[in-house]
Amino acid sequence: MIPILLERASKWYGQVLALSEVDLKVSGGVVGLLGPNGAGKSTMMRLITGLAEPTQGRALLFGAPAFHAPEARRRIGYCPEHEGMYEDLTGLEFVTAMSELSGMDPAQARRRAEEALAAMDLTGAMHRSLRGYSKGMRQRTKLAQAIVHDPELLILDEPLTGCDPIARAAIVERIRGLAAAGKTIVMSSHVLYEIEALTETIVVLFRGQVLAEGNVFRLRELIDEHPHRVRIRCERPRELPRELLGRDHVVRVELGEPGALTLETRAPDDLYDAIAGIAAEGMAIAELTSPDANLQAVFEYLTEERRKGKKT
Repeated sequence: MIPILLERASKWYGQVLALSEVDLKVSGGVVGLLGPNGAGKSTMMRLITGLAEPTQGRALLFGAPAFHAPEARRRIGYCPEHEGMYEDLTGLEFVTAMSELSGMDPAQARRRAEEALAAMDLTGAMHRSLRGYSKGMRQRTKLAQAIVHDPELLILDEPLTGCDPIARAAIVERIRGLAAAGKTIVMSSHVLYEIEALTETIVVLFRGQVLAEGNVFRLRELIDEHPHRVRIRCERPRELPRELLGRDHVVRVELGEPGALTLETRAPDDLYDAIAGIAAEGMAIAELTSPDANLQAVFEYLTEERRKGKKT
């Protein structure tokens, strides 16, 4: 049975269209759901988990309409983006309560809660009040309650938001372990490298629509295909145009603030190689950045291509 199937699923909130005719099939493995804030990721997850019903189309969970299938919903674990914790409870009390709500008896619920918190490296903190937990500890506690009943399918909505690098690494490692154990996982993020650390399979959402779907390396290719700007701060910025303008891939050079310039290129890798060569010859490069090497830029590029009638 296919865990997740969306067929032309749309969701309206009053006059606001949050999701528009989305098709999605998840048969297993780890799927990364990418998109900026407001793209429709959380709405899609609410349809998948049965917390909301499609205005049009279908959202099936293990073959049944998710909104009307309590038995199917027992087979999922959900880690929402926003918190709804009872801060006077300890971590153990909170996860135990979630275990009991999933149908376990009190003794089993406590034992499974201890195991889930241990899996998230929270054994030493499980008897402390949630009020004193850091953001990373709260995220790991939410993951613990999502896995406590050993679900087949995990829906993780921005599980790394607000975490410091150490907490991010710990959570990514736990998610990898769950994937290796055979769980089907859908994880959302607005940061490409977070998804790349876990899977090569992605779905890109923007303004409620699927703009791209498939292998993460294709997304990397799209980053390199769209017009690409590179900003350079160096000691002699007026000398760089003479070095670079003769290259076919450099289409524009703009001198801005003192000590800096911006180049537009059709081949960013070639440009970076050329800049590295110039630096090796003795020109000090203080800073090299690109405002286009990010998902938002790719979303905008894909949206423009869609307006032109092109297919990705």
